[in-house]
Amino acid sequence: DSEAFLMKNAKVKLCLQASPMDGDVLLEDCHPQSDLQDWSWQGDSLVNHGTQSCLSVAGADAVQTSLCGTAGSTSWDCSNSLLSPLGSSQGYLMANKKGVTLGNVRGPKAQWQDVADRSVCEEKAEQDRHFPAALASAQVYDHTAGNVTLALGMDQEELEELLWFFRREDPSTWNYSILALSFVAMILGLLLLAINIVRNRKRKLHVYREAAQTTQQAELGAKQALVPVQEYSPAEPPKQEPEPQGERSGEVMVQWKDGTVTSLYTEGSEDAI
Repeated sequence: DSEAFLMKNAKVKLCLQASPMDGDVLLEDCHPQSDLQDWSWQGDSLVNHGTQSCLSVAGADAVQTSLCGTAGSTSWDCSNSLLSPLGSSQGYLMANKKGVTLGNVRGPKAQWQDVADRSVCEEKAEQDRHFPAALASAQVYDHTAGNVTLALGMDQEELEELLWFFRREDPSTWNYSILALSFVAMILGLLLLAINIVRNRKRKLHVYREAAQTTQQAELGAKQALVPVQEYSPAEPPKQEPEPQGERSGEVMVQWKDGTVTSLYTEGSEDAI
């Protein structure tokens, strides 16, 4: 088994997906977790991991999946991200409004990439380069023991288990963990923001109350300073004592404690003088 990859069309940005019911080939949104969108090269054949069937040509321009190794399976030639049936002139595998067909277009509609925007031809070249080396170095025969041992001291079953683990490890757990940590960090940030807002409001209210109290005390002190002045009301004119009747010019009048007013000098007659 070789490493699986998605087959994404460079034009429509949708991925090639095999149907488990009728063998049709569809274009759907890319989902790396879906086995129906996982493809791998086995020689010149493209194998779907969900249906374990190969991508094949049916009729003049139709494409579907069929059992690998049968007469209906198709080998593919891959060059410059273009896939064409090997040994045939039917055109190139392309995407259009109807789905996936064969056509003579060489543009982005007929170019296929993986999820990292690498050409599927690079996937094939990498498999052709590493697969023979892996077979050559995977096991060393120990003729004295009579069994198969590995150069690293592991038997073949352990190596196959490790290869299966690293090839098929599901990244969903890691993705969900990162998503949960991001959610917790967002909640913590919102909580700290709310606490900061409440503290700022309390601080502003405290400063405002202190300012109001200081202003009130200043006004009260000013009012208390003005009270003695306000006791004398300018609106009320000072009372003028009534001028004693019969007062003549030049006389000195004296008001006694009992309220009587008399002249300081008693007027004498001219004859007495």
